[in-house]
Amino acid sequence: MDNQAIPMASTSSYTKVQYLQRQAASLLLYQSVLQGEVGIAFLELLQAIRYAQADARSCLQAYGSYFYALAARNQNWEDYLITQILFSENPFTRLAGVQEFEDLPPALVTAVQHDLQALQSLYECSSASLSEWVQGVAHMPISPVVWYKGQELVGVETKFTTYLEELDNWGDAVEELAAYYRQCGSGLFAEYRALRWQSGQFIGIRYSDPVKLSALVGYESQRDALLKNTEFLLSGEMALHVLLYGSRGSGKSSLVKSLLNEYSNHSLRLLEVAKSDLKDLPEIVEHLRGVSQKFIIFVDDLSFEDDDDAFKALKVVLEGNLTARPQNVVVYATSNRRHLIREFFVDRPTPKDNEEIHAWDTMQEKLSFSDRFGLTLTFEPANQKTYLKIVQHLVTQAEINITQEDLEFQALQWATRHNGRSGRTARQFVDFLKADLTLFNTGNNTSNT
Repeated sequence: MDNQAIPMASTSSYTKVQYLQRQAASLLLYQSVLQGEVGIAFLELLQAIRYAQADARSCLQAYGSYFYALAARNQNWEDYLITQILFSENPFTRLAGVQEFEDLPPALVTAVQHDLQALQSLYECSSASLSEWVQGVAHMPISPVVWYKGQELVGVETKFTTYLEELDNWGDAVEELAAYYRQCGSGLFAEYRALRWQSGQFIGIRYSDPVKLSALVGYESQRDALLKNTEFLLSGEMALHVLLYGSRGSGKSSLVKSLLNEYSNHSLRLLEVAKSDLKDLPEIVEHLRGVSQKFIIFVDDLSFEDDDDAFKALKVVLEGNLTARPQNVVVYATSNRRHLIREFFVDRPTPKDNEEIHAWDTMQEKLSFSDRFGLTLTFEPANQKTYLKIVQHLVTQAEINITQEDLEFQALQWATRHNGRSGRTARQFVDFLKADLTLFNTGNNTSNT
């Protein structure tokens, strides 16, 4: 192709790029929007194409990094920018989540207006425009491939995106944005429904357990009690800490995790804390105090050794201290042990020299620790009737076509050969049965129950 067909970058494009760089540098509160991989790649691309004498190879490499970052997130530039605004953690988003708009400091509101106008300029810099600028700077006959995919924002994110697109001046969106933070929170708590505490920080869980309440049967009274307590939490009332105690495989953990899928649209968040991290529990609770969402701190398979620091930390949270307990946080713990602290016969007091005078009091404190939970739900081992009821429910949901007689026979055989009668065993049996019948129907069955 002849050189005359290769477009040259105009002086106006360099001016526009330098203007965008100044806008990005001027952000007062929303710097985090451009601190992720995509934002950094965007800024580096602007820097690469800033001057007419820019190195073509560097421009192409910078564009490649920008394209790759968008593709890795499977987002358009515009969608990425909006989500980063909605999930940003800064002084405005934190205050807007817990205060009325009229009570926010005027200087903070003015700063947000400024930032939104600057971000609007960056939003209007499409990937197609960047591709054309790179073509001109690098003297290429054709422009680089433009990353694009259909918009997939959902719920309030879509609503807010549409609202911004219809505005001539994003600075007018401050009050609407504050209302969003008030409803949905900000930062990780807005981006993720499920999180875990790990190495002293909150980590978002992108793919949380999809188990639904409708899949759980056999322990209806326990389920209803837990739902009622959770609704107390969501309504702003003082909910009780809950211990779910009982046999393994009875669905205690699944019941807690199903609450997330039942109530996540009501600002419920599930925070998983491992036993090894319970020593951080008072710190965790203080982080959550005043946040707009409601939190269930989930501790699975709870038990303690003697003189365990985790025991002391959990006791502080359950019983309280001079610091008032936040109403947006409860602890839901599961355990196979009714008495959460392991006790040995040697622990029982005997009249010996140098023995603790009130040793019985110490032992009783250990044994009664579970009583510090306001609500204890007991999950008895499943009898044959309950086990078959769970199996039938799961088979119906899975739409498996099998006679009642054959189903019951195979289900009982499975329980005998495997882990006994429980909700977990029922789930494993039905998963196997579905896969086995699918293979059989396609003529590739190689195994029998």
